[in-house]
Amino acid sequence: MRSKILQLFVVLLSVCLFHQASLGQGVTLPQVSPAAEVMQQVGISNITINYSRPNVVSPQGEDRTGKVWGTLVPYGFNNLGFGTAKASPWRAGANENTTIEFSHDVKIEGKDLQAGKYGLHMAIAEDGTVTIIFSKSTEVWGSYFYDEKDDALRVSVQWEDHEATPLLTYNFVEVTDRQAVIALDWEKKRIPFKAEFDTPELVFQNLQNELHSSPGFTLSNWNAAIGYLVQNNIHLDEALNWANNAIEGQFFSEENFRTLQMKSMVLAAMGKNEEAAKVMNQALDNPTAAVADYYTYGRQLIAQDKDAEALEVFKKASKKWKDHWLAPHGLARGYSALGQYDKALKLERDALAKAPENSKVFLEGYIKTLEQQKDFN
Repeated sequence: MRSKILQLFVVLLSVCLFHQASLGQGVTLPQVSPAAEVMQQVGISNITINYSRPNVVSPQGEDRTGKVWGTLVPYGFNNLGFGTAKASPWRAGANENTTIEFSHDVKIEGKDLQAGKYGLHMAIAEDGTVTIIFSKSTEVWGSYFYDEKDDALRVSVQWEDHEATPLLTYNFVEVTDRQAVIALDWEKKRIPFKAEFDTPELVFQNLQNELHSSPGFTLSNWNAAIGYLVQNNIHLDEALNWANNAIEGQFFSEENFRTLQMKSMVLAAMGKNEEAAKVMNQALDNPTAAVADYYTYGRQLIAQDKDAEALEVFKKASKKWKDHWLAPHGLARGYSALGQYDKALKLERDALAKAPENSKVFLEGYIKTLEQQKDFN
């Protein structure tokens, strides 16, 4: 008898709170299914989910494990006996409409969805197939007023067995700079769906805007933007324009090692190798070039399997900065890459004698590697 009274009280309280919320006259009381918000950044895009978290254990203390799917969450579309909907999916949470917001256009399970905020609903079949629904209607209570005409997108996924999760939880898993798998975890199931962004293109569009505002007055921002386009092999013509503007444009006109190097990188990415080599030689001959620039460039060449070219760069650095420890260390890298370990070992010991204390530890490690007649690159 006491259990039935408690159940009735919970139902009446829910109806009362809904009625007060709809009138904007509610008082602040703890919710049986507490509200939550989770956000994940993917590249430069944001995904935000607002939802309420029902518990497998009922407010009366009943463990409903095994009674959630198909009972507490009925399969398919149902007449919930309230509201205007005659065929409602699950609200994918509790209380108010679960919502999901995307800051940029996105692909959900390979299908296009425009940036914006959506009501999130799910219809689950007995075989574990889940229809995920993104509704343009976001200011409703649960799924009681769901209308198929408001659907922006539907996708189908399959649920998975998962470790016990008593409190319904949205997680972001397998996150990269271009995609994330959004997972609803509850009871012993996981419902995952993938969200993908065209991050490189979004970054390019954002860079175009930013470089025409205050960040555009800082040369290093232009170099960073050029580097991103080269790294992702996109809009290289625009990257070359930016590089030329950095060298001889209206705002900067700074012909130095860094700006010339960035132009060389763009030309190389465009397949214009002879032009790239010519500009890179100009960069190395520029008075602003430092021993660290030579050293870093030489290491880049080794990473590209251009070991002989790298050695020539290290030789030039050694002639210019005879007393700097990076000169013999760079030469050691060059000879080590070519398999000439005895020469490299002698040079690395010279570098060790000249190096600052905070660099000696890793040089000692390189020496041990060379003593074993192995490449330390």
